[in-house]
Amino acid sequence: MKLETELRRLAPVLDPLAQAFGAAGHSLYLVGGPVRDAILGLGATDLDFTTSARPDEIEAVLRPLGGPVWDVGRAYGTIGTILQGSDREWQVEITTFRADAYTEHSRKPAVEFGDSIDDDLRRRDFTINAMAVNLADWSFVDPYRGEVDLIEGVLRTPGTAEMSFTDDPLRMLRAARFAARFGFRPTRDIVSAMMNLRERLGIVSAERIRDEFTKLLLTDTPRVGVDLLVRTGLADVFLPELPALRLEIDEHHRHKDVYEHSLTVLDQAIALEKARNHAPDLVNRLAALLHDIGKPKTRRYEADGKVSFHHHDVVGAKLAVKRLTALKFPKDVVESVATLIELHLRFHGYGEGQWTDSAVRRYVRDAGDEVERLHMLTRSDCTTRNKAKAERLRRAYEELEWRIDELSAQEDLDAIRPDLDGNQIMEILGIGPSRTVGEAYNFLLERRLDRGPVDLETATAELLEWWRSRS
Repeated sequence: MKLETELRRLAPVLDPLAQAFGAAGHSLYLVGGPVRDAILGLGATDLDFTTSARPDEIEAVLRPLGGPVWDVGRAYGTIGTILQGSDREWQVEITTFRADAYTEHSRKPAVEFGDSIDDDLRRRDFTINAMAVNLADWSFVDPYRGEVDLIEGVLRTPGTAEMSFTDDPLRMLRAARFAARFGFRPTRDIVSAMMNLRERLGIVSAERIRDEFTKLLLTDTPRVGVDLLVRTGLADVFLPELPALRLEIDEHHRHKDVYEHSLTVLDQAIALEKARNHAPDLVNRLAALLHDIGKPKTRRYEADGKVSFHHHDVVGAKLAVKRLTALKFPKDVVESVATLIELHLRFHGYGEGQWTDSAVRRYVRDAGDEVERLHMLTRSDCTTRNKAKAERLRRAYEELEWRIDELSAQEDLDAIRPDLDGNQIMEILGIGPSRTVGEAYNFLLERRLDRGPVDLETATAELLEWWRSRS
């Protein structure tokens, strides 16, 4: 019923396509994600089709429909267009029946066109994506019982998982994403294949791994998928710093290990996103997951028998830069995550005593644009089971955020600068551009952080006093 309702909603797009391809003698099927999501009652976002037509024939059919046509996926049999529906424009991608497979050492799939919908569905990743609707008569095609698996919450491959993951190793990461997104249970066949074929992920490009891992992290409950990647050994291939955390206990001896703590921090960071009405935030989630990855390299056994992880924040930030850069994450994402990891312990000094206004200003200055994310990471990092301690920390967090808001109302904390700029410094001191101007600027900046903004007369007097002391 849900599928029929969705098909009727999409009829303004589906019917013209079906007529155009039928008139040209080609079959056309709505396939994969749109069919799956329609059955689940989620509603389609983009539309994917598969057809007997070859790429040149697909383009010839689409051109007269009037929408823009692009062929960047031609080598893989895909032609795209945009068509107008009853309520919005739809991005449409139509692909020739395919049977892709990786060669043993290739980073790109070798494209092979198939001759039937059965060929196409047989080589799909999972049964829940191996369903189609024949647009000639709206008949439902489900040779691998994908609808049953949707109902039962099972993640299964059309053929053997070994064959599916050998064809495209990235499907192993996709298994983790679907397990997280839908809460499905992967079959033993899938889990076993992920463990046995994990090294094969090495032939997949860093960009494709990054994109699939990003999609997993942006689901509502990524913990399930992340844990599957760690348990099967896949994370060892592309993010070894994460499974390394299983071997470490935290300095408070409150958690089973740092790995479990990190997953809990990820859960709590996502809960805070929702509570503060933020959209799913990749930087926030990466920082939460990776904030303690410096601990394995900094673990020390102290004389009193305790374990310490001194400077794991700084070491972790460097490790994050190296790993996320290798995975081709954008530079701004890498820098933001590293900043958060490096600063994630800064708050704990606040909980031990009252910070001065100067300390609050420096906290905001060092966090820069990441101050809101740093608030969220710091709050999420509290996973103690001691209710009294948790309550003290909660109150301290709220007090710090209140003080930041109060100071922000009095002065511009988002752009803390000295009370005199470079031109004013040179004019007052009667000097030209030089290293001395920079030293004077830094002196005034430190004064600004220490005591807040002052008027021009006071700032000038401070600068001249500094100048005399140098002389």
